[in-house]
Order: sequence, then C-alpha cells, then structure tokens
Amino acid sequence: MATSAPTETASAPETSLNFPDNRLLIDLCGAFDKNLTHIESTLGVQIVRRGNELAIFGDEEGCRRASEALQGLYQRLEQGREVEPGDVDAALRMGRPAQGTPRHPSEQREMFPSGGVEIRTRKKTVEPRTNTQKDYVKSLFKNELVFGLGPAGTGKTYLAVAAGVSMFIEGHVDRILLSRPAVEAGERLGFLPGDMKDKVDPYMQPLYDALNDFLPAKQVGKLIEEKRIEIAPLAFMRGRTLSNAFIVLDEAQNATTMQMKMFLTRMGEGSHMAITGDSSQCDLPRGVPSGLVEAEKVLRGVKGVGMTTFKAEDVVRHPMVARIIQAYDKHAQKSG
Repeated sequence: MATSAPTETASAPETSLNFPDNRLLIDLCGAFDKNLTHIESTLGVQIVRRGNELAIFGDEEGCRRASEALQGLYQRLEQGREVEPGDVDAALRMGRPAQGTPRHPSEQREMFPSGGVEIRTRKKTVEPRTNTQKDYVKSLFKNELVFGLGPAGTGKTYLAVAAGVSMFIEGHVDRILLSRPAVEAGERLGFLPGDMKDKVDPYMQPLYDALNDFLPAKQVGKLIEEKRIEIAPLAFMRGRTLSNAFIVLDEAQNATTMQMKMFLTRMGEGSHMAITGDSSQCDLPRGVPSGLVEAEKVLRGVKGVGMTTFKAEDVVRHPMVARIIQAYDKHAQKSG
C-alpha cells in the first residue's frame, strides 16, 4: 500500500508517495504515463517519477487530491483489478475514502459483501464514478421506488439496468421489465415496416444495448423468449400487475401525467422500480405536461421512495458532453 509523506521544498509544496511494487506502479502510471498526465491536467499539478516514488508538486489542495487518487488506484491494482481511464476519472471525482469511515447502511447489505459499492453482473462489475452515482446505486438497492433525474450521460439508466440484472442473478427478483415511452425525439419517422416488435424495437434499442453489456447475448435472447426479461413500450403496461420484478421506466419525461400514474401503480409485491429521465428533454407535444415533473413533486419525501438528482458534473461520457450541458444551462438561466 502506498504511503504519503508530505515535505516542503523551496518552490512548491511536494507530496512524495512510495509504491513498493514496481509492476503495479507501471500499471498505475499507464501507457506513456497517460494516467499521470490526466491527473496533472485535471488538478493543475506536476507528477515526477523517481524510482518507486511519485513526487507531486502544486498547491496544497491539488497535491492532496492527486495523492488520494493515486493511492486509491494503487489499492485497486493490489486487489487484482485493472485501472482504466474511467477509473482514473472516478478516483479524481470521488477521492479516497478515509480509513474507518462508517459504512452506509445499504453497503452492509448482502449486495455489497466487500463493503464497497459495486454492481456485479455476468459480464462485468459496474462501479459508481461519481459520489452522486454512488448514492444512486445505494438507493436502488435500498428503496422500492427510485427516481434518477438529470442530464444525459450521467448513468441513470445504465446503473438502473445493472442493478436489475444483479438482483435477477442473485434471485432477489424473478424477472426484469424495461420500458420507455415510444415518443419521437422532435422528428417524424413515418410508418415503420414489420410487426409490432419491429415497430417498437428502434425506440427500445438503448435498453437492449445496456442489457447486452451485462449479460451474454445468447442468454439475453433466451430470457426474452422465456418472458423473464421484457422490453416493451409504456403503452403496453396498462392493466398489468408486476410482482417480484425489477422494473425500469426510461425517458420518463416523455410520459404524460396519466401514463406515469398508471405505470407507478403497476408495482406488485416484491418488486423494485426505477424511473429515469431528464425534464429538460421532454418531447411531448406543446401544452402536454410531463408526468415525471409532477411525480417528482408529489412523491418526494414519501417513505420507500428515493430521489437522486444528477448534475452536469456527474456526466461520465466524453467531457465535452458535460461542457455542452453546462453551456445550455447557462443560456437557459440568461434567457429566463
């Protein structure tokens, strides 16, 4: 494990970190030191390698955050796990938890036996990359109904589907049901050829993509055939009672008030439900209120309902996405 020993120099504060395993240190630095370069550019520090030591130069806050990120990533490597660019970004966003920090009650559940917050699926282990994502994952396992609200690229739907797959694999639910309103995003696509499945599948494709990230393609196909996984438009939910299921409603800002109430009341015994959406991207006709906006107001504070609100800084896609969202938010504030 790396140890931190801050020392002062005549120019800038320096923090020296010693990493005993040179092989892990190479992985920590990344190919052509790309991980160190990313930390330097993000925090405005300079990192110099001296044998098995990394010396960090910069302001006190930058050195502290870089030190926490590097030590956390090294611990990850010691546990036999890889360090990818997304993991470096997550370490910079979330830092390194202090030793002895009390665990959140949901972390003590069987779902998180190692004490960390991660979602295990057949194909990969999914870890939160921001503190808001971490709170969201905890809420997904703790609450019966969870709202994930905020801009695109924050992992709202992806993490919800991952949680559903994890609960299904562990036997906590018997099936997974994924739904979204079949609403065109600002353009008219005309009549689509084929049967009903062919017509609605283009709207459902993002949900198929998420599922295929967590389960082998053959298993996904088999489970869909057996109706243990269903991917269907919101309109198909009327009249159903969904028991012992993990249910996700994606793009919920495009559900009307009546549709939202109908969907929420489908929940049966032993079920978990996740509602995800971004009220700023509503594609409903002008004058038709979004059911997501009303549900957020009505259900906030209700027992068993969790609400997580993501912001631009929680975007985990390309950094440009976060900058685009921030620019639009600023423009909207000026226009308002």
